Parts: sequence; C-alpha cells; structure tokens
Amino acid sequence: MSNQLEANRFSALDGWRGLSILFVLAAHMLPLGPKSWQLNFTAGVIGMSLFFTLSGFLITSFFIKNSSIVDFFIRRLFRILPLAWLYIVLAMILSKATFGMWLANLLFIANWPPMQLVEVGGHLWSLCVEVQFYICIALLFALLRHRGLLLLPLLGLGITLFRIDNGVHVAINTYFRVDEILAGSTLALVYFNKFGDLPRKIISGFNPWVVLVLLLVSSHPDSGFMNYLRPYLAGILVGITITKKNESMSTYLNNRWLIYLAAISYALYVIHPLLMYSWLGSGDVFERYAKRPLLFIVLWMLAHFSTYYYEHKCISYGKSLSKRLQRGTVSGIRREEQG
Repeated sequence: MSNQLEANRFSALDGWRGLSILFVLAAHMLPLGPKSWQLNFTAGVIGMSLFFTLSGFLITSFFIKNSSIVDFFIRRLFRILPLAWLYIVLAMILSKATFGMWLANLLFIANWPPMQLVEVGGHLWSLCVEVQFYICIALLFALLRHRGLLLLPLLGLGITLFRIDNGVHVAINTYFRVDEILAGSTLALVYFNKFGDLPRKIISGFNPWVVLVLLLVSSHPDSGFMNYLRPYLAGILVGITITKKNESMSTYLNNRWLIYLAAISYALYVIHPLLMYSWLGSGDVFERYAKRPLLFIVLWMLAHFSTYYYEHKCISYGKSLSKRLQRGTVSGIRREEQG
C-alpha cells in the first residue's frame, strides 16, 4: 500500500513535467496576450523553473538511493546525448557555425561567456545548465558521499544571494540559474527526511493554490524582488503535491494527457525550435499562426517517434550497459577477495 501511495504521489511529478513543457511551448509558439503584458516571457520562466525543480529533485533522489556514480553518468548520458547531439549537429550545420561553437555546444558549455549559442539552438542553454549540474553533483558525491548532498541547500542559497548581489532576476548562465535546480535538490532532501520531519510538515501546511499564484507573480519580469523567491516557490509547490495527503491539485496533475506529454517532453523541447525556423514557422504574422496547427502536429509526430523509437532504445542500452558494468565490478571484487 505504501509503495502504491508513493507511486501515486510521484506521478504528480509527471504532471508537473507535462505542464512545464506546455508553458515553454506556449511561450515560444503562441501569442499569450499583448506584448506589453510580457506573458510569453512569464510562461517561459515558470516552465523552466518547474522543469529545473523536477530535475534537481530526481537527480538528488537518485544519489540518496543509489551510490553508483558510474550508473548515474551512464543513465544520464544515454538519456540526454543521443537526441541532444543529433540536434546540435543539425543546428551547427544550418547555422554554419565556427569550430568554437561546435565544441562549446557539444560539450554543453555554450551558456558561459563568451556565449556560443546559435539562433536555432539558443534553447540548449538549459541543457548546458543540466549537464554542468550533473558533473558538479557527481564530483560532490564522489568527494563527500551522502554528506555532500547536505551542502546543496547552502549552495542554492549562495547562488540566490549572488543573483541578488548582481541584480539578476532571470539569466541563462549556470551561475545565475542553477539555484532553481538546487531548490529541487533541497526538496529531495526534505522529502527523504534528511533534515527531520519538521521541514516536510511545514511544506505540507502551505496552500498550493496560493503558492501557485505567487510562483506566477515571481516569474513576471516586473515582480522585482519576487524573482529571487521563484526557485523556492517552485520547490514548495512541487513539494506540496508529493508530501500532502489527498492534495486536490494532485488530482489534476495525474491527468493521463499530462503524463503522456511528460513522456515526450524532452523531445518536444529539443526539437521544436528547428520547426520554428523551417517553412512551418515562416511568413508574416497571419501566415505563421495559420500554420501553427500543422506545426504542432508535425512536432508531436517527431517527438513521439523520437521518444519511443530512438531515445527509448538508447536509454535501454544505457541501462543494460550499466548493469553489465556493475556485474563485472562485483565479479572482479569477488575474485580479488577469493584470491
């Protein structure tokens, strides 16, 4: 029963992932009101904030339950690289990129000055933040093991204070954005009671709808200091839906369509800008938006195919490779002990 309850709660994470990609796609592909309202910007920020929160939660949860850094890297690389590198190659060719751009994008450091992102691959800044976080948390875990994870909340707070000191509300540089991932890491530590029961009880006491409104406000460029609270509001909001029993918001998050969108969300995110720069995204304002239904259909087809007929095969191979390496390591240790 407890396993089923945890599975139901964690399905809310898929709901959030589905919502996050909807926010991002809407921000990039639809008019969300008069430009002066800056709703497209707001939608993009909240979508990425939720995405980063989920990433931090899941990656830190992995290290809480699993001590194998090799397993972590194999699984992550076979999840991220096949589609990302394929897209990067296409983007670099279409952009007639320099060698430096090729190198920076393939190594996921293009979001550090001097910026090496190309127009059709500008959204890949988020993958740079992700991959850099993977490397940093793996190094931290390698040095300090599980004790190192307890430093993640302090690192997140440090990044936020650094943003405040520099007056940065929203940026794509890792050193100005990774506090959103670290807020998710903090949530994982709270969820698994690494700081005792009290933080989890505090999160459960918040009203999710109030926190959602505050998160929306904090994602708007004119919200001032509220922008610095955005990582923590996103963490609290996600936390409520996985820690609070019978949470009404979780009912909406368990929608099967959101869960399906979550499954193909990575492909949707990586692929969609390429279509925006194709014939499907060309023409004047009227022509572009007249083509949007067709663009969405093509995007969905490509994302579905990529997820289930390309990425899943790579992920499965990565998992089997990790298991073989772990079995080989265990066998080697046993032989040494017997010898």
